[in-house]
Amino acid sequence: MVLEKETGMNRKLTKKVKVGDIGMGGDWPISLQSMTNTDTRDAQATIRQIIQLQEAGCDLVRIAVFDKDCVSNIKKIKAASKLPLVADIHFDYKLAVASIEQGIDKLRINPGNIGSEQGVREIVDAAKERQIPIRIGVNGGSLKKEFLYKYGNTPLAMVESALEQIRILEKLGYHDIVISLKASSVLKTVEAYRSIAQRIDYPLHLGITEAGTSWSGTIKSSIGIGSLLLDGIGDTIRVSLTADPVQEIKVGKEILKTLGLRKEGIEIISCPTCGRCNINLEQIVNEVEEQIQDIKDPITIAVMGCVVNGPGEAKEADIGIAGGKGRVALFKKGKTIGTFPQEEAVTRLVSEIRRMTKSESGCNNTRI
Repeated sequence: MVLEKETGMNRKLTKKVKVGDIGMGGDWPISLQSMTNTDTRDAQATIRQIIQLQEAGCDLVRIAVFDKDCVSNIKKIKAASKLPLVADIHFDYKLAVASIEQGIDKLRINPGNIGSEQGVREIVDAAKERQIPIRIGVNGGSLKKEFLYKYGNTPLAMVESALEQIRILEKLGYHDIVISLKASSVLKTVEAYRSIAQRIDYPLHLGITEAGTSWSGTIKSSIGIGSLLLDGIGDTIRVSLTADPVQEIKVGKEILKTLGLRKEGIEIISCPTCGRCNINLEQIVNEVEEQIQDIKDPITIAVMGCVVNGPGEAKEADIGIAGGKGRVALFKKGKTIGTFPQEEAVTRLVSEIRRMTKSESGCNNTRI
């Protein structure tokens, strides 16, 4: 079954689960998440980073839980954060059970490496009691030897691994499951998700793991996650970068905005510049972007360099400028409202943007 969105894309309808106050799956909006890179034993540092992620637009956040000190900080971290909290746990089922008791909103585990069947049963019993979802996270870099031997390091191996983990939980009568199948290879990841989407109806958490730096990782994640979203696959996303986690949220928001899946914040349209450009476009657009990054209203701004495409793009945007010989024309809602020297371009444009968003603030933080 598919859900047709306003974007015109058909999105596969999956089972709904709740993570704190965030809905995931079904017709819920696609959520955006990240993971702290602080030591969870340092509660204050972790809280500070979570608040930064929240301010950047994050919907839920994952923390590493690797010992009892991490577990003991969960209540403190939750009390200081408005975001649902996910515990990332490996090998020790007792940490998972204790995290649930401390109020965690979701678990990320791999039932196959969590220990004995009795340990998995104890996790499931605790999760059922408090209605805590579990994400089964399959990673292409840590597949079991039996799958590697039978299928090689392939998308099929990832899918079969996920299905095995799902069967473990289903056998125990547990169905509040979210699935991820991540590899550092975009092609392998996309093929794995496309395959499992045809076989299960659990919500899918999308991402390219170990994607790389802000530069290369942004490109890989945009292609991989974007391809799947265009297929109608995916219920929540995490962009994995070797960078400040806030950068992951910025990239993820841009992916969703580009596909029309989230209407929140500024969209800037600017030309690549060419020999026709007679203003310092790069400086102008960078200064504008820096000065309006706090605005959350869904507004489109065009910053164009010449009279060929500039006026047309600027008129189509909510507000924009088009460059001439050392001057710019300012457009608002398709109408020209003045021309100014390029030295005044940033000040004039930012002033009009703030006036515009203040008067139309009723559309803040809109998502579809």
